[in-house]
Amino acid sequence: CLSLTLFSLNRKKMSLKSERRGIHVDQSELLCKKGCGYYGNPAWQGFCSKCWREEYHKARQKQIQEDWELAERLQREEEEAYASSQSTQGAQSLTFSKFEEKKTNEKTRKVTTVKKFFTASSRTGAKKDIQEAKAPSPSINRQASIETDRVCKEFIEFLKTYHKPGQDIYKQCKLFLDTMNHKRDLSIEEQSECAQDFYQNVADKLQTRWKVPPEKVEKAMDEIEKYIMTRQYKYVFCPETTDDEKKDLAVQKRIRALHWVTPQMLCVPVNEEIPEVSDMVVKAITDIIEMDSKRVPRDKLACITKCSKHIFNAIKITKNEPASADDFLPTLIYIVLKGNPPRLQSNIQYITRFCNPSRLMTGEDGYYFTNLCCAVAFIEKLDAQSLNLSQEDFDRFMTGQTSPKKQESDSFSPDVCLGVKQMYKNLDLLSQLNERQERIVNEAKKLEKDLIDWTDGIAKEVQDIVEKYPLEIKPKNQALAAIDSENVENDKLPPPLQPQVYAG
Repeated sequence: CLSLTLFSLNRKKMSLKSERRGIHVDQSELLCKKGCGYYGNPAWQGFCSKCWREEYHKARQKQIQEDWELAERLQREEEEAYASSQSTQGAQSLTFSKFEEKKTNEKTRKVTTVKKFFTASSRTGAKKDIQEAKAPSPSINRQASIETDRVCKEFIEFLKTYHKPGQDIYKQCKLFLDTMNHKRDLSIEEQSECAQDFYQNVADKLQTRWKVPPEKVEKAMDEIEKYIMTRQYKYVFCPETTDDEKKDLAVQKRIRALHWVTPQMLCVPVNEEIPEVSDMVVKAITDIIEMDSKRVPRDKLACITKCSKHIFNAIKITKNEPASADDFLPTLIYIVLKGNPPRLQSNIQYITRFCNPSRLMTGEDGYYFTNLCCAVAFIEKLDAQSLNLSQEDFDRFMTGQTSPKKQESDSFSPDVCLGVKQMYKNLDLLSQLNERQERIVNEAKKLEKDLIDWTDGIAKEVQDIVEKYPLEIKPKNQALAAIDSENVENDKLPPPLQPQVYAG
């Protein structure tokens, strides 16, 4: 009996667990796949910034090695072909010497990215003319120049507190910007790698060469990022050489198609009927939308962090207890679906490529940003099983053929929040109003028919009376002349009667 009881309890627990439609993500899934302890990122295939660069360099070196091996094999085959065809030795030596020269040039170009940035560029007038030809309109330039000048002044004032290291930092930043201006033909991934190498190089110099305290290093890196990315924003945000814009449109279309998803389907523990919670939800949506208006990656991360804190506050007010990670992620997904932020993928890619890597790898900014990436990935892969729906219902909802059925108030479980009950009550009221509207339309059509029938009946009766009593039109009589008027034409009229006085 005890074993049967335990079996039934386990079975009941499993059934309850399977019925739960919440979105559960283990916190270990947010960390780097390599186990370094930092936060990972879907854009880096689950690695953190440091591990991803290591894997990227390994793959790149492997590809370079394979290319060299292929080139050497092709060269050997070419030499054997020339030898078998009894070609001249001069031609063979010439070909081999050209290949050796090319190989030597390729090896000399394999220098570190940091050294590339801090070497003088050989490109001058031609590249500058091309950039000036592609420059935006003067009004846009004026707006950008005002903000750029303001950031430059703030950056210079900030560096004055660092004295001699501040001068070196400013020179390094100017050299980096000049180098980036001459490397516009590089892919966005290569420009991102250059920026990350620059951040790492400057941070190392601040700590080792200039002996700057760690708290001042973090502040300096934030100001450096602000200065650099304000200058580079229009060139590296959603560039034409990438498919970021295409991904933005795909995500927006996907979110619009999922407009029918309700908080109950996602198990969102937020009651928007409470005024404070409703205000928090509105603020969270505003912050996630405001992210697109910022130009610095750190400012975009700050918008994500503010949005996440509003979500935690909304959950805390609703549940009257601190929120957990299992409550946060579904609510973040709901906020993204409800807000549909503009250029969401472009902003995520921009932060991933050009933000200071230390912010994405640790701290609350990195944690919230990783959760946002997970939320977007979940929305892109959302299916019927994720919402505990049948495939037929999911397809009908996605195509707009129907919408989720309302639940009866008696079928609600006791722990359902008041917001969900109020939502279905409003849906029931809308259904009643729809029936009333249809009834009014039918009555109006009936009244219109009755008016038409009444008009036709009156017209028929009038016609019958006219036919029964036809109208006879007599000629017009001559007008009679007034008796007392002066009649000069007719003198035969008797004189008017005179009054007589009776004497008796």
